[in-house]
Amino acid sequence: MKRIFMDNASTTKVDPEVLNTMLPYFTEFYGNPSSIHAFGRDARKAVDTARVNVADLIGAKDDEIIFTAGGTESDNLAIKGISFLNKDKRATKGPHIITSVIEHPGVLETCRHLETQGFKVKYLPVDTDGIINLTDLQKSLSKNTFLITIMSANNEIGTIQPIEEIGKIAHEEISFFIPMQSKQSQNFL
Repeated sequence: MKRIFMDNASTTKVDPEVLNTMLPYFTEFYGNPSSIHAFGRDARKAVDTARVNVADLIGAKDDEIIFTAGGTESDNLAIKGISFLNKDKRATKGPHIITSVIEHPGVLETCRHLETQGFKVKYLPVDTDGIINLTDLQKSLSKNTFLITIMSANNEIGTIQPIEEIGKIAHEEISFFIPMQSKQSQNFL
């Protein structure tokens, strides 16, 4: 029986070109890039080269690229990072976050933790197809909202959220933006 993998929103097979590029770092150059010995320096050089390549690809600066171990760590870094970035701005803009009830646990648990730190979080319900209601999103916004965190594609049920419309609402309603140094797009949080 032929098996078919249908969870590519959660994880995907490594592209053969990526695998071939990475093989030497699994076998020859496997040092810890934070170590000062030769193995570590070789690994650090590879990580730094990868950082520059990714930055060039998306029009960013190499010091803006942060590699993480996975999605949960990335969610934590982004959400907590923006939340605690500037307490003075947060105090004037207000500690209000909007997310959905079907987010990845890395988002939901981070938001629950932030609630213990004094942040208010609105968890938007979804319809039977797993889509948030844009009117509900607009009604949930307040002068205190500084972050909307909605996943584009849900890895459990395959729902694709209306991200472009969510972005338009955020641009119109949220006045707390962090400009990114990107040539290719205007990024916001």
